Parts: sequence; C-alpha cells; structure tokens
Amino acid sequence: MKAMWTVVTLFCLLLCFTATNTVHGGRYIRESANLEPGNWKSCKEGTSPPTRVDTVERVTRLRSHFADAGIQAYMIPSADAHQSEYPSQYDKRRGFITGFQGSAGVAVVTTSKQALWTDGRYFLEAAERLDCNWILMRQREAGVPNIVDWIKQELNSGDSFGASPFLVGSSDWKYYHDELAKGGINMVSVNDELVDKIWTSSQGRPNQPSTPINVLPLQFSGRTWQDKVDDMIASMEDENVDMMVVTGLDESAWLFNLRASDIHYNPVFISYAIVEKQRLTLYILNHIAKIIAEPTDVASTVTVAGHLNTNNDGTCTDKVGKCVEVKAYDPAVVLNDVKERSEPESVRKVWIGYNCNFAIYSAINESKVYQDNTPMATTKIIKNPVEVTGMKKSHIRDGVALISFMAKLEKEVQAGESWTELSAALALDAARGLQQYNRGTSFSTISSFGSNGAIIHYSVTNVTSIPITTDGMYLLDSGGQYLDGTTDVTRTFHFGTPTEFQKECYTRVLMGHINLFQAKWPRGLYGRDLDAFARGSLWDVGLIYKHGTGHGIGMYLSVHEGPVYMSSNPSSTKIKQTLEEFIFMSNEPGFYQDGEFGVRLENIVMIKNASTTYTFPGTQFLEFEHVTLVPYEPKLIKLDLLNDKQISYLNTYNKMVRDIVGPELKKQRKMEGYDWMMSKTENIDIKNMDKTSGADRISTFPVLSLCVVILTIVYC
Repeated sequence: MKAMWTVVTLFCLLLCFTATNTVHGGRYIRESANLEPGNWKSCKEGTSPPTRVDTVERVTRLRSHFADAGIQAYMIPSADAHQSEYPSQYDKRRGFITGFQGSAGVAVVTTSKQALWTDGRYFLEAAERLDCNWILMRQREAGVPNIVDWIKQELNSGDSFGASPFLVGSSDWKYYHDELAKGGINMVSVNDELVDKIWTSSQGRPNQPSTPINVLPLQFSGRTWQDKVDDMIASMEDENVDMMVVTGLDESAWLFNLRASDIHYNPVFISYAIVEKQRLTLYILNHIAKIIAEPTDVASTVTVAGHLNTNNDGTCTDKVGKCVEVKAYDPAVVLNDVKERSEPESVRKVWIGYNCNFAIYSAINESKVYQDNTPMATTKIIKNPVEVTGMKKSHIRDGVALISFMAKLEKEVQAGESWTELSAALALDAARGLQQYNRGTSFSTISSFGSNGAIIHYSVTNVTSIPITTDGMYLLDSGGQYLDGTTDVTRTFHFGTPTEFQKECYTRVLMGHINLFQAKWPRGLYGRDLDAFARGSLWDVGLIYKHGTGHGIGMYLSVHEGPVYMSSNPSSTKIKQTLEEFIFMSNEPGFYQDGEFGVRLENIVMIKNASTTYTFPGTQFLEFEHVTLVPYEPKLIKLDLLNDKQISYLNTYNKMVRDIVGPELKKQRKMEGYDWMMSKTENIDIKNMDKTSGADRISTFPVLSLCVVILTIVYC
C-alpha cells in the first residue's frame, strides 16, 4: 500500500511540475534576449559574418566633405526624392554608405561616430551587414535613443546637422529642424548631396534608371486617365486648391495609366507631375525618346504621346481635348516650375502629399501649402470593378504557380534531392513567369530556411543561401506582378517532423490570422484599430512579432501601397486613411525565434460590406473577403488549440481553394500540384475530433487543486 501511495505522490508531483513549468509544446516559451543597441556582440567575439561590409573608406571620404558643407553631422535616409519605400539601385545611398540594404533605415554620420536606425524587421539582418564601426540603433527598443536625441548628445550648440532636402520628407524635415533648434543645433540643406560625390560609376554605382514606359490598356485599368484627372480636379475644387504637385511615383503611374520598371519589382517610372485645372505636366527622364517610342509590352498598342494626346516634342500646341505636356525630369526645372506657377495671387492653395520632399515643399509659399493625402493616394487604393475582378483573377493564377512549385519542392526535398534557398526562389520566380499577364515578381522573394526564417525581411544571396532539408521550418514570402493585379503571399512549411513548439507557434500565428479575417467592424475605423485581433493568440502566452500586421496592395503597382496600414506602431496614429470597401490589404501575423526559425502566414484580403444579425442606426459594418487562395500546412496545426469557429474557417477556406484554384490547376494540367493541394485541404470533422485541449484544456489552477486534494487525502 505504501508503495502505491508513493507512486501516486510522484505522479501528482510530476503533474504539478508539468502544469506549472511548461507551456503547450513541452518547452519554455520566452522572448529572446534583448541585446544592447549595436552589433557589438560579434565584434567583441572577434567573429565576422561573410555578409559584413567594410565601409571604413566610404565613411572617411564622406566625412572629408563635411567642412565644405559647413556641417558636423550628415543624415543619409533610405528614400529617394519621391520618398519611395523601394528606391532604384541608383538611389540606394544609405545601402552604399552602410552596407545594409534593407528597405527601412536612416544612417547618421558625425565627425567621429556613425549610427543606423532600423525597425524590428531588420535587427538581425543589419547586425550581420554592418561593420564594427556602426552603432545599430534598434528602434523602439528600451534605452535606444531616437535620431534627434542622439544628435543632441553628440553635437554642441551652434553645430550643424545636414541632409539633402530632396531625400527627406517635408514633415520629417520640419520635425528635425524644430527639435534640434531646441538644443541650439542647426538643420542645414545640403543641396549638393554628399554621397553622390563619393559614389560614382567608377565605384560601381548603377546608372539612373530610364526604362521604357508602356500604356496600361483600359481592360486592366478600368478607367481612362482623362476621367481620373476630372476626379482629381473635382477633389481640388472641393478643397479650394488650384494646383497639385504629384511626387509619388505610383501616383503618377496610376493617374496616367502608364507603367515602366525603373525600380525593381515596382512598375513605375521616375517622375513628377503638376495638375492644374487647365494644364497637366509630366516630368520624365529622356522624355522625347520615351513618348515617341513604340510600345515594348505586347499588351500596349499605342505610344505614350498618342495615349496622352501629346505632340512628339512633348508640347500641347494645337491639341484638342485634354493633353499632357511632357518635360524633362530635371530637379531644377521642376522646382522652378513649382515656384513660378504657385506664385500668382489667383493660386489659392497648392496640394502636396505627405510623400513630398522638403525641396519641393520649400519652393511653395508656406501660406499656400495644403498638405494631405493626395486624391490619387486615396482613390487608387479603392479598386474599381475592373480592378477588383483583375486582382481576384491574378491571385488564382498566382496560386496555381505557388501550389505547383510547392508540390515539387516538398516531394523532392523529402526524397533527398538538393534544394537551396536561392534555387527555390529562382524556381518559384520562373514558375510565376509562365502565368498569363505576368510581368515579374512584386518584391525579392524571401526564401528562408531554419534560422534564416527568423530574419523577418531576409534577402537570400549566393553568400547566405543554405540547403532546404527536412530538419527545419521553411518560410516563403513571395508575390507577382501581373497586368491585372499584384500578389503577396506567405506560407510556412516543415518537410520533416516539426517540434511541438514549432507547431504551437505556427498554430498561434494561424489563430491570429483567422481571428483578424473573421473580424467585423463599423465603418470609420483605422487599420490600427484591428491590429490586436492578429496578436492576441500570441500575447496569450507572452509572444510577439515586431512588424505590422497589414498593408495596402496596388493593382499592378506597389506591393506595399499606402496610405492604409494595420500596425500597433505608435506612428500609426498619424495615418488618416480609414478602412473602406474595395481596399485590398494583407493579413500577415508572424513569430520569429531568433537563431531557430520563423513563422508567417499572409493572405491578401478585400474589404467589403458585412451583413450582421442586427442593424444599428446609421452604422454600416465591414469585413474581409478572401483573395489569396493557397493551402496552409496541416501538419503544423495543433487542432486542439483551435475553437470550432476557427476550424470552421479552415474548412471553408480549404473548400474555396479546391473549388476556385482546383479547376485552374486542372486547366493548366498541373496535376501534381492539384494532388498536393487536395492533400493539404482535407475537411476537418469537428464532431468526431478530440477536443480535450485548446479552450477546453484543463487549466493550471484546477490541476494544482487536484494535486493538493490527492496529497491531502494521502497524508492526512
């Protein structure tokens, strides 16, 4: 009897220990150690990643120009003169001076120090790129100063902090100017950009991009440029505006139904535009040659000049109807035109967007400046009926490419055939290229295996690429550009046997992904108001991810399309765009275990009107509709964590994949992909499923109570 009670006691103690010291998956879930600002860990240890870039000579040459510019510190932002998220190779000045090529970051160089600020997507990547002279400032981490505070610490009263007025947004410039002035530090315009002095073609700098411009046919755009201009002018009249300066590259491309490839993955062209009630002007590189050139895209049948009703010399002389005057892209010419045309008293206000650089801003009398999201920005995000149809169709074809590729990849990796991150990315890009209307990828494919998956915006190269095997997680974030749409989808896989921890992380990301999709909300909310839906399942167990949850997406335009975003970032409070019907955006929560793996699940969804049980007076509810149709990975889903509503989502989604993408797979004779898709989308029988955990799992407190009761009976 005593032996029996000993066994019972040991069992209870084990049960108590398990209940109180583990989380689903049998291991501690903890946030990785928060390293101090900087990439000093590897520098102190004397290790040097093969990706590290030696920038000592570049920074030294940059500093040699400080005296002539009359400055003690210089800022090198990521953006180009149009505040593009992804600038052209020619405009990647910050990438050159730091060696870090991520899309987000600002570098500051003083006479003795140099620092780079970037966000959570790039902490790991930046640490592996920066040499040991750079201080890595992890934005929004505890104890990390912002740029202004750091500059105040490093410079003295009376010193000057310089930057190119073309490369800094007007709002940011004013913020820096006002805050630094409080410390007696001057904000100085350096019109002759300093990096341009040291980064020339002899140092490997690419040429300024000037690719052919093609007309996007009406069958894809859905509206003529003349109709769009009429809408813009109507919006200007509503705000008592007489002139609008267009600086966003995607805005010019959208307004005039033109596309090019001046920036990798973004079908835009380097340009400015001025919209007035009786005059339209477009500024482009090599303007004469481009407007008279024959189309290079088979879908286009007319020259740019013919499309814009412009003479072959770029003028509008003797033209009837709306005509776009085309002039050379010359910053000096643009600034002069902006200044001259805005000066007359008849011009009441000049509309500029938040992406306007300080150089353009300062060319306008400040009393006339009207700064807000331009009507191009707020109109292009709401897709017209033709664009809605095209976006949905492009995602079906894109799903066929991704599914067919994944079927092949999984089969061959499991068979022991050789695949690497790089070979997989190239093969998927090629598969997309075979689909109708494809015009390339929408961003550099993130093909990341194992620990590389923890680098949120990992960029695979010949140096970083590693084999894909059955021993780890594989995160694949990719997208395509099509004449009728832009796609962006992320899936995470494991071709072997995942750990319980990996499965739980995947499942909790999936739960947040589902919860966000199933949300309904009253019209008038912002993306930030919905962000927590996607994070709650991770927060429940103390996990987080350090990136936004959603972004707008263009129609054969930018894969990240503002001004609509979904984020918990404090800066998101500045976003004025509410969520509206027919906006397409991403739903992409994730989790990243440093040095081990990453999980992200991303679908593009469309906002639509929702039907609700009750009707509240004067209120319309909205919800999401599926656009991305690619299976999830069932072997990574812990069904016992899901509630019935979430499982119902999976069954509904899986049926949509089968019913909508399945026929297209058969039509294209992608039968291996079809079989793979069918195996990943089997129906889950809720009634006969073991639901002893998840929401119904025995909690820690009852388990402990049971232990106490049993032990009390035994010993008392």
